[in-house]
Amino acid sequence: VQLVESGGGLVQPGGSLRLSCVTSGFTFSEYYMIWVLQAPGKGLEWVSSINTGGWPCYADSVKGRFTISRDSAKNTLYLQMNSLKPEDTAVYYCVADRTLLGCSSAFAPRRADFAYWGQGTQVTVSS
Repeated sequence: VQLVESGGGLVQPGGSLRLSCVTSGFTFSEYYMIWVLQAPGKGLEWVSSINTGGWPCYADSVKGRFTISRDSAKNTLYLQMNSLKPEDTAVYYCVADRTLLGCSSAFAPRRADFAYWGQGTQVTVSS
């Protein structure tokens, strides 16, 4: 199983980035897909999820700014990030699970909660 994120980098406040997560080794269409972040010195934080039918949900902190999507033909998950803020600075992880969607801003993810994790991609928002 592999989940490989890309698209992170350094961007100025107000800018945009598009994260991608290419997956292999499992049946992508049968899994919920999730984005989780970890800011410097902090714990894991749920960002957004998308179910197998394409229905998305977002943490309050990113609602209206981020858009999650999936392409089953390419086994790929995306996160379009607009109007970025310095507090969005974090490592962003692509995560997959059959049963846990985590659609709640109160959800505090742990690594053991999900089946598969990517290695993460760094997003830094700074002027």
